[in-house]
Amino acid sequence: MKPEEPHQPHPLDDLNDQMRRRREELEELRARGVDPYPHSFERDTDAAAILAGFRVDAPQMSVAIAGRIMSIRRMGKASFCHVQDASGKVQVYLKRDDIGEQYEPFRLLDIGDIIGVRGYVFRTRTGEISVHAREFVLLAKSLRPFPVVKERVEEDGTKVVFDPFSDKELRYRQRYVDLLVNPEVRQVFQKRARIISAMRRFLNERGCLEVETPVLQPLYGGASARPFKTHHNALDVDLYLRIADELYLKRLIVGGYDAVYEIAKDFRNEGMDRTHNPEFTMLELYVAYRDYTWMMGLVEDMICAVATEVHGSAEVQVGDQRINFTPPWRRWTMFEAIQEHAGIDLSGLDEAGLRAAGKKLNVAVEPALGAGAIIDAIFGERVEHHLLQPTFITDYPLSMSPLAKKHRSKPGLVERFEGIVLGREICNAFSELNDPLDQRARFEEQMGLRARGDEEAQVLDDDYLRALEYGMPPTAGLGVGIDRLTMLLTNSESIRDVILFPQMRPER
Repeated sequence: MKPEEPHQPHPLDDLNDQMRRRREELEELRARGVDPYPHSFERDTDAAAILAGFRVDAPQMSVAIAGRIMSIRRMGKASFCHVQDASGKVQVYLKRDDIGEQYEPFRLLDIGDIIGVRGYVFRTRTGEISVHAREFVLLAKSLRPFPVVKERVEEDGTKVVFDPFSDKELRYRQRYVDLLVNPEVRQVFQKRARIISAMRRFLNERGCLEVETPVLQPLYGGASARPFKTHHNALDVDLYLRIADELYLKRLIVGGYDAVYEIAKDFRNEGMDRTHNPEFTMLELYVAYRDYTWMMGLVEDMICAVATEVHGSAEVQVGDQRINFTPPWRRWTMFEAIQEHAGIDLSGLDEAGLRAAGKKLNVAVEPALGAGAIIDAIFGERVEHHLLQPTFITDYPLSMSPLAKKHRSKPGLVERFEGIVLGREICNAFSELNDPLDQRARFEEQMGLRARGDEEAQVLDDDYLRALEYGMPPTAGLGVGIDRLTMLLTNSESIRDVILFPQMRPER
């Protein structure tokens, strides 16, 4: 007796009912001679242009559009569907008498399928501007159903949403679905693009040169953070994903450029929370012969211009706060802000005194942290959340800022500011340290902190010191967190809401 053949699983066995039905429709379409994945379709307009351009008294407007079916209503010999493209949605009317043999394949289509339509624009009896199809083409068969968000508009104009695609984790993991069904999400990323374009235009108009610097670096520097490490096989050397662009951009100032900037990805191997992602976008700018006071004015003007570009006004509603970016912003020294909100004067305290102050204020201070990091911890826990309207916190302790120039009139401090809005840091800037001997001493101090266990302390970069020894003019430097700024200007709660594909834990 011939042994029984082992069961060979069918490709449809592991699919749910809807996915199985879509695969069967795909096979039937192919059997009818329909190519479910053609190479191209020539369109000449989009949904928004159709809705904006229709006039009852104008000549008939012929159009060719393409997009994804978002709803279908079949009525025997005629059907309606809504087609969505990047600009919006428009209704399409298909009649058997007009499209002939194409009507039967249409009955095999589902929500999510992508079609091309040629026809003319008209207004239905209910008053909806629509496309009367003369021809339709299937452009992509969707094999996986996606959530259908239902809406109803009440008599008072209130929009009621049913079955929203609202699970945050699922939306981040499947951003492609999130973008399809939640138009407000698409708007966030359109605003993000406008924010970056507005910043680039602002800087270009002021004579700044956009440049590109290495992402893979033999040494990481320019910030206090843990890097991602990799290995280059051909060179047989370890390399690091950059944590900041700073040291390379300042090398370009040494090289003779007056003003350079870069809008680029940085990477820090650190925790993830509402305002931190290991991969993020920064603007870094360096301008020769300027200082941090001048840079404050530029930041005010730039952020105000960006807000006005995106919102039409320098005032932006963020949650229950009305934020006004109009210059001038408040200027407040770090020690003044701490004394106001924490009730303690930290100026002049040594490390032991700062640890005692942290204990008194119930601020946890790790043993490895130096004086600067202790002050930073106190400021972060007891002050930062109070700063709602745009504020410059200035004049940081020397130990907190190993790349900043010493204050010209306040011993023990540096010329540094951070721009803070709604308790979030959105930018950091210095009068840049250009004394190579002082810089070497600061790096050596940082290496001492590393030896004590501070993994985020900065490393000594001999090549950068060599560049400074050739001479760098007085320079103002700035870093702006694009993601955090976008959070503010789009009223987003989490940094993951403004990053298209945020880092996530592996799916289980």
